[in-house]
Amino acid sequence: MPHIALNNDLPGITGLMAHRPDTGGPLGDLADALLRAPSSLEPGERELIAAYVSRLNDTEFCASSHGAFAAAQLAGGQELVGAVLADPGTAPVSGRLRALLGVAAEVQEAARPVSDKAIAAARAEGVDDTDLHDTVLIAAAFCMYNRYVSCLATELPKDDAYYQHAARRIVTGGYRAGIVRGEESADDGQVR
Repeated sequence: MPHIALNNDLPGITGLMAHRPDTGGPLGDLADALLRAPSSLEPGERELIAAYVSRLNDTEFCASSHGAFAAAQLAGGQELVGAVLADPGTAPVSGRLRALLGVAAEVQEAARPVSDKAIAAARAEGVDDTDLHDTVLIAAAFCMYNRYVSCLATELPKDDAYYQHAARRIVTGGYRAGIVRGEESADDGQVR
């Protein structure tokens, strides 16, 4: 049961954003900027970084949500996402993405400079300044999002199909698309 009374019964951050649209709106805008705006990193890759950081933070809602969003946008689908969340060192991803996941893991671990070793490994894989900036910002932001979701003891969806429905909505309309209005669609119960 959540630590605060919400005006809805939506799971995870969805319920928090619908409950407080004044803060939910900017959080949705930030997620759109980080995960969907034009970037040298594909949206699926950015979602995978978010899912990986969320897994490291043991935030099931965010790891599952962003894992589903990544799977919907990456050729390897859920199998690839599962492999990365289990062990990015052996997952079938490019060296570039593996290096960026290493950078993200260091950001998640502590608020200190990413090691020279991780930066050198990323540079050796062709990572540029924009890739590093975006990866560090995604990882840092997801530490905040994860704490928001976990520290208020938000609930998980009652049905795992929620994540696939949410993936279709996010991939099509983005993070802000109706989430702060708290309106549910009659056909699938998802926030629109």
